[in-house]
Amino acid sequence: QVQLVESGGGLVQPGGSLRLSCAASGSIFSINAMGWYRQAPGKQRELVAAITSGGSTNYADSVRGRFTISLDNSKSTVSLQMNSLKPEDTAVYYCAVNPTWGRADYWGQGTQVTVSS
Repeated sequence: QVQLVESGGGLVQPGGSLRLSCAASGSIFSINAMGWYRQAPGKQRELVAAITSGGSTNYADSVRGRFTISLDNSKSTVSLQMNSLKPEDTAVYYCAVNPTWGRADYWGQGTQVTVSS
């Protein structure tokens, strides 16, 4: 079975950092890109960052310059380094395979990121 296992969420103070990781396993074909969505209470799901197997990246305007997405050599593990965190970054973060337009081929279980003093 296909699994996306996320780790790294937690509670951090404003200005702090967290690193999320997501490891994909199983019969996942055609991993063209991986990324991270987030969903805050009362808000729509938002794609915050994505990276293609070729290394091209895309970031939401709200996180550009603060977050960095990366892939390992297997192209099946994606990480999100989150620096200078703000309270508005508080959300459940979901790893996704082939994210596009709010959809994905596969989803992680979600990990809570809370930014609060």
